[in-house]
Amino acid sequence: MASSSSSFACRFSALSVVLLLLSFVAILHFDKCEAQLSPTFYDDTCPNVSAIVQEQLLLAQRSDPRIFASLIRLFFHDCFTDGCDASLLLDNGNGIQSEKFAIPNNNSARGFEVIDAVKTAVESSCPGVVSCADILAIAAEASVDLSSGPSWTVPLGRRDGTTTNFSAAGNLPSPFDNVTVLQQKFAAVGLNDTDLVALSGAHTFGRAQCFTFSRRLANFSDGNPDPSLNTTYLAELQQRCPQGGNGSVLNDLDRDTPDVFDNRYYTNLQNLNGLLTTDQDLLSAADTNASTAPDVNRFAADQNVFFEYFVESMIKMGNIAVLTGSSGEVRSNCRVVNGASGGQFAIRLRDGEASSAEEI
Repeated sequence: MASSSSSFACRFSALSVVLLLLSFVAILHFDKCEAQLSPTFYDDTCPNVSAIVQEQLLLAQRSDPRIFASLIRLFFHDCFTDGCDASLLLDNGNGIQSEKFAIPNNNSARGFEVIDAVKTAVESSCPGVVSCADILAIAAEASVDLSSGPSWTVPLGRRDGTTTNFSAAGNLPSPFDNVTVLQQKFAAVGLNDTDLVALSGAHTFGRAQCFTFSRRLANFSDGNPDPSLNTTYLAELQQRCPQGGNGSVLNDLDRDTPDVFDNRYYTNLQNLNGLLTTDQDLLSAADTNASTAPDVNRFAADQNVFFEYFVESMIKMGNIAVLTGSSGEVRSNCRVVNGASGGQFAIRLRDGEASSAEEI
């Protein structure tokens, strides 16, 4: 009996040690997952990277006032397509089907030459260190900061992907999606309804082509304009985007402060001055009021609250399916995978395809 008890105690003790070790390994693994990205990642290897990025963006903005909105959009479209791995920057060739030609990006996503210039400047200072994925993340933050929006410390340490996903890029959130579809697309990448409303606030700067909202102006329902569109604003838009006119004419997403990052986007929605259906429906669509309208009203009432949630959602989005450690690579040229040759710098509209993104 004593021998049996002693044997049981030894087995129980050994089992306890094993369980303890497994728990410790699990904790280490969890901590590693949670700490994959760090704001101090380049402190020793490229401490001036953020300053280099900001300098290049300011140079670009001198000749292109809307580049900041375009750069943050590049980050959005990259992260929503299989994670923040700079796959959007890859050109056609060497087995790569470029996401730049997917309908939401084609003849619409822009700013690639600016990212090239940033990468060249960073490589000159810190060769082979900073990933293109991190450059996109830093450029997105700098674009908001330089437009009078909030600044934040960007978690860094992303690696660049070596593949693209053309079909996934074709399913990016669209100005033609209803709110329910947008909620589903955001949920698919781990973002909730508050993230949807907060990140939509990036439409406080940038431009949209007439064709992305032209249906609201005349043929929304039974041949009539969208009733959720302010009549004065409707008349303005009908003049800028007449039926049968040029569908590529650009319009300010925020009619009040189009190049300033503020909360006027939300007050515009309250005044029925949202440009895109997807914008106005965050407040006006009856079936979504319970989940999205309260956040619209909250952000309209307090810009600081909007800024706080926007930063939180940007950091959250920037963590989608990131590559770290030995995964992926640090590209020397953002347009091509390391070891590949060529890379097509021209982005052209393919025959039979139409551009359908909201900002170009």
